[in-house]
Amino acid sequence: MERTRRRQDRGEQEQENQQETGQRQECPECESAQLVKSADGSEVVCEDCGLVLEDENIDRGPEWRAFNHSERQEKSRVGAPTTNTMHDKGLTTTIDWKDKDAYGQSLSSEKRSQMNRLRKWQNRIRTKDAGERNLQFALSESDRMASALGVPRSVREVASVIYRRALNEDLIRGRSIEGVATATLYAACRKEGIPRSLEEVAGVSRVERKEIGRTYRYISQELGLEMKPVDPTKYVPRFCSELDLPEEVQAKANEIIETSAEQGLLSGKSPTGYAAAAIYAASLLCNEKKTQREVADVAQVTEVTIRNRYQEQIEAMGLTS
Repeated sequence: MERTRRRQDRGEQEQENQQETGQRQECPECESAQLVKSADGSEVVCEDCGLVLEDENIDRGPEWRAFNHSERQEKSRVGAPTTNTMHDKGLTTTIDWKDKDAYGQSLSSEKRSQMNRLRKWQNRIRTKDAGERNLQFALSESDRMASALGVPRSVREVASVIYRRALNEDLIRGRSIEGVATATLYAACRKEGIPRSLEEVAGVSRVERKEIGRTYRYISQELGLEMKPVDPTKYVPRFCSELDLPEEVQAKANEIIETSAEQGLLSGKSPTGYAAAAIYAASLLCNEKKTQREVADVAQVTEVTIRNRYQEQIEAMGLTS
């Protein structure tokens, strides 16, 4: 009894010393530092005397073993991660559209009719009220426009989060679902630094540009979205690529934008028009001439805008037209 008490006291003292000094843990029985974990990681044992120091540790790994990627995929029982781009966050089940069984054989006509009825009811019960149907339609519309714009997955996630916030705060009442979905997608592009102009977003939407801009300003103000001004240099690589211009023109256009922006010429100007004018000026300086019409079509601005910005930029650069 006395020996057991001394052993407990020694263990408590050793634990206190470990916490105070930060030294490596030692065995309270033989004071050995040779502590090892068992094969399954559930126990900590002293290698010299065999005393079990810790047991019943949580095993966070699976109970099965896999030796390659395909075997690991087959044995894994988890599904896809949750996502905000689906109204139910991807937690409900879906019935595949293929009329085949587990062995790849075609179903009979009776089974195909039964599967069609199951798919129909599955789609119906995934939404329980008008709010979820609203969200389902809006997210599908946002996903369609995002695919047409070629934006990454992160933008779709941010757009769906912003739309959910607007829906929870009742900002959609009195506005079209398509308009709010488009406005949130445009806000997500700006939030993630993806260069997509309002004209480009309106081009893939079923809503007019004026309504999109009005809804975007309202949502950003009500939700407190802090949007930084768009940098025109972010449009330069994409516009130059579509115009088939070399890297030399792209570097010169960025130089023109930076130099003229330092003189305060960018304030109040459209970033797409400013980038288009810089590309037009850079193409002339690098002997890679492009017409104003070609640049205007790519940037979706007017030739008048390019001429006005072009004059301002070459004066800022100290050049003559």
